[in-house]
Amino acid sequence: MGAYWSSRARVTPPRPGILVTNLGSPDAPAPRAVRRYLRQFLSDRRVVEAPRLPWWLLLNLVILPHRSHSSARRYEKIWTPGGSPLIAITRRLAHAMEREIAASAGRAVPVRMGMRYGRPSLASGLRELAEAGCARILVLPLFPQRSATTTGSAIDAVGRELARWRDVPTIRTISGYASDPRYIAALAASVRAHWHVHGPGQRFLLSFHSIPRRYADAGDPYPAECAATASLLARELGLDQGSWTVSFQSRFGRESWLEPCTDATLERWGREGVAAADVLCPGFAADCLETLNEIAIEDRTLFNAAGGGELRYIPALNDTPAHVEALAAIALDNLAGWL
Repeated sequence: MGAYWSSRARVTPPRPGILVTNLGSPDAPAPRAVRRYLRQFLSDRRVVEAPRLPWWLLLNLVILPHRSHSSARRYEKIWTPGGSPLIAITRRLAHAMEREIAASAGRAVPVRMGMRYGRPSLASGLRELAEAGCARILVLPLFPQRSATTTGSAIDAVGRELARWRDVPTIRTISGYASDPRYIAALAASVRAHWHVHGPGQRFLLSFHSIPRRYADAGDPYPAECAATASLLARELGLDQGSWTVSFQSRFGRESWLEPCTDATLERWGREGVAAADVLCPGFAADCLETLNEIAIEDRTLFNAAGGGELRYIPALNDTPAHVEALAAIALDNLAGWL
C-alpha cells in the first residue's frame, strides 16, 4: 500500500497534454555531472546491447573514469550562460509548441518536456502533465528517424514510469516522423535560408548519428528512415543525385557501425581540396554536443587540417518558427479525437 504515485488533479472532461522528450544532457560541464549522465545513458540496454556483467565492468572501470573528463572538456566549449544548449532549446521549443497549438486548436493543451537521461527527467514531465489534469498524454520523442536506441528507449521509460502510477493515463506515442512533409519542408527552408546568405557549398553532407551495424542487421528501422529523410529532402531542394552525400557520426567503441563515417568523409573532402562544404544533421531536433562540438568544432578542424577550405554547419531546426509549426501540426494530427 502507498507504493504508487497518484496525482490529486481531476479534470472533466479528460484534458489532453503533450510530452516532448529528447536525449538529455549533464547538469554541468564538469566530470562528476558528466559521469552521472554517461552512466545512466550507457547503462541503457537499448543503447548498449551487451552482456551485463562484462559491460558493467568495462563501463565503470575503464570508460567512465576516462570519458567523463574528456567529455566534460567538450561540453565546456558549447555551454551557455543558460546552461546546456539542448535543454534550453528543447524548453523553448515546448513553450512555442504550446502557443502554436493553442492558436491552431482554439484551446490550451499543456506541453511539457522531459529528458530520457538527466534532468528534467521524463518522469517529471509526465507528472507535471498529470498535475495539470491531463488524463490523456501524447508522447513526442524528438527523434525524427525511429530507432530502438532512441524512440524505443523513450517509450520503454514512459512505460516504466507509468508502472509506478495508481491512475494510469491514456497514452499515445509518435514513433518517428522521418518522412513527414512538414518536417521535410522545415529542413528544406533551413537549407535554403543558409544558401541564400552564403551560397551553396561545393559539397553537401547529411550527417546522421550512427548506430552499431548489428542493430541494423537485426531489424532496426533507423538506416531506412535516414535514407528516406535524405532522399525526400534532396527532392524538395531539387538536388541531383550526385550533389549530396549521407554519412554517420558519433561512433563509440570498436565494433562496426553504420558507414560512411562523417569524419572520414570530411577528411577525404579536405584532401581533395574542397573549398566549401555544407553539413546538415537532420536527425538532431536541437543543437547539442554532437552538432556544436563534434561537427562545428572537431570535424571543422579535421577538414581544415586535411586541406579543406570552409566547413559550414547548418544549425538544427531548434525552436525556429518552421520547426514549431511542423511539430505542432504533427502533434495535432495525433491528438485527433481528444480535442
